[in-house]
Amino acid sequence: MSDLKSSVARQRLALFNMLVEPMAFIAGRCAAVWGDRAALDALLLEALGTIPHSRYVYGLDSAGVQVTANAAAEGLIEADLGRDRSGRPYMQETMPPHGLLLSEAYISQRALRPSLTALRRIERDGVQLGYLGADFDLRDLPLTREVYCEPSRWQQLRGDPAIRGSLFEQRRVESLIDRHIDQVLAVLEELVVESGVFHCKIHFSSSRATVWLVSDPFRYRLLGFEELADPDVCLAYPHCPYPPDARIDADQVRSILKGFKRLRYADDIIYLRSGSLNIFNGLVALNFSCDGSHYLPHTEFLDPQSTFWQSVS
Repeated sequence: MSDLKSSVARQRLALFNMLVEPMAFIAGRCAAVWGDRAALDALLLEALGTIPHSRYVYGLDSAGVQVTANAAAEGLIEADLGRDRSGRPYMQETMPPHGLLLSEAYISQRALRPSLTALRRIERDGVQLGYLGADFDLRDLPLTREVYCEPSRWQQLRGDPAIRGSLFEQRRVESLIDRHIDQVLAVLEELVVESGVFHCKIHFSSSRATVWLVSDPFRYRLLGFEELADPDVCLAYPHCPYPPDARIDADQVRSILKGFKRLRYADDIIYLRSGSLNIFNGLVALNFSCDGSHYLPHTEFLDPQSTFWQSVS
């Protein structure tokens, strides 16, 4: 997950950099009037607009108890005065030496939405007085949020421990697809290569498939065995040129499907339950009878000398 974490870290850094100066400036002003409730409330209400995209701003004592109202766009929310925030996730994190903490995301108690909190230490003459807090709803943050790209490497994920525990008590039972597997795979190849299916998942054990079309990518179609075993089903999908920007070449689709067949019959105990391919991200996904899943680049799946094939042979 390192690539995903790196993407998140870049977004957090962008937000942190927005907050450093305004939070430090407001914390300094709070220190000057600390202990004067009315002055603090007025200051925070005035300062709300200077902390970019904050939903609430408030003051806490060193124990995490709120000593001000919540300053919000609609005014002061008096009900939050005296609120004990010491048990909230952001209060469990360690304050960095520089005095500004941007919390990990958490689910807010009231709106039940992903949120962040920034805490700035408030000091006077080197003595900590409390914290300046600012809450953010992730929906309000205008971060770049560039689309995360799935890494092109083999990933293995373990499944349900209950299934693994009873693995050797089960055997593969021949499904309808198993009895007509060559015809079914030929139909699926035609749908991918000629009819605009860019993602398909074959459920061998339950004899069905789900497919997504380039022309209608937000809805999937469910094909049962009767449709999969009947080449006439191809007439229901208009011809679509194979996408030129697909990572999987059209002539590689058949080889990938043959690989699924090989894994389906490889062993009566550990066998392929479902397999999917996506021609745009170039990934092959596999789920086995032990409920373990593998995601790997199609190039590695097609290489008989790859580490993957050595591990399953």
